[in-house]
Amino acid sequence: MNKRMIFLLVAAIWGGSLLATAQNTKPVMKFDSKDFDFGTFKEEQGKVSYSFEFINTGNQPIIINQVRSSCGCTTPDWSKQPVAPGQKGYVKATFDPKNRPGPFNKSITVTANTNPAITILRIKGSVIARVKTIKDLYPREMAGLRLTNNHLSFTKVKNTEIKEASLEVYNESDGAITLGFKRMPAHLNIKMVPAELKAKQKGKIVATYNASKKNDWGFVIDYLDVLINGQYKPGQRLTVSANIVEDFAALSDAEKAVAPKIEFPEKVFDFGQLTQGEKANHTFILKNSGKSDLIIRKTKASCGCTAIAPATKIIKAGEETELKVVFNSRGKRGRQNKLITVITNDPAESAVRLRVTGNVIMPKIN
Repeated sequence: MNKRMIFLLVAAIWGGSLLATAQNTKPVMKFDSKDFDFGTFKEEQGKVSYSFEFINTGNQPIIINQVRSSCGCTTPDWSKQPVAPGQKGYVKATFDPKNRPGPFNKSITVTANTNPAITILRIKGSVIARVKTIKDLYPREMAGLRLTNNHLSFTKVKNTEIKEASLEVYNESDGAITLGFKRMPAHLNIKMVPAELKAKQKGKIVATYNASKKNDWGFVIDYLDVLINGQYKPGQRLTVSANIVEDFAALSDAEKAVAPKIEFPEKVFDFGQLTQGEKANHTFILKNSGKSDLIIRKTKASCGCTAIAPATKIIKAGEETELKVVFNSRGKRGRQNKLITVITNDPAESAVRLRVTGNVIMPKIN
């Protein structure tokens, strides 16, 4: 064995020894147990906690840098001050069973200057669900009438469709209740079944949505003021939403072959940086690469700060048009992401989303 090989072997042994010594000098977090079982308990008992105690069996103080739980239902706490050699510290886990019936198994990740640097603790148990009260089952309330929700969602409705939705109600009062509305739009028909709900009786609000009478496109909302026994009080409001889409089901294969086709060479405009109060202007180019007229049904921005102006709403086959967009940064600050929805009669992609993005900074104060 030559001198060079001997030197390398000695260096490797010496380096490994130094590394092992460095690792051995790190503090050690010794737990009696890293798992705890709360067993079975009732939801109404509320939050339960357990402290995992440890001893520092190393030669240096333990510093816990971070403790993270695997679920927002579990809140950690821990020794914030350094734990000296031979002394005890703790990591506490508090589990909230509210609305979480059944078995649970959660982890708590502890990061410290220890060897190893990461320690995983675990809590588990099983929650017996509490008996639901009327307020739990019907959380919304309007003058004695309790509702499962004050929002009726029709999700997707075809523009030729008449669709029905309902939500459950309960009369919590001691007298009968009738339901009415200040103004009912033509596309909606809403009634309570039964029409007069007796004290402590369950019922339904049944709504019928006629999309052809709405004469609109995309996500739309109606706000209805509710009358209980003919009386209105502030806050008595029912929200009805729907996503109205065009009905292309009747199109034949031949009609689809000559349908319009929407295309945008770019779908994102980054205005970079604006000083609050400034405006950013941009023009998106919209092309019709199909074989028949492309009709813009609707353009809508996710924020009133963004104005949209298409040059025309009918684009001939093979032609293009401009879609001018103005973003007003007044009252805005920080990173901005605004969506623009363009709804057309393209059966393959009837709704296209464009994005306006950038950063708004505050003006300098002299």
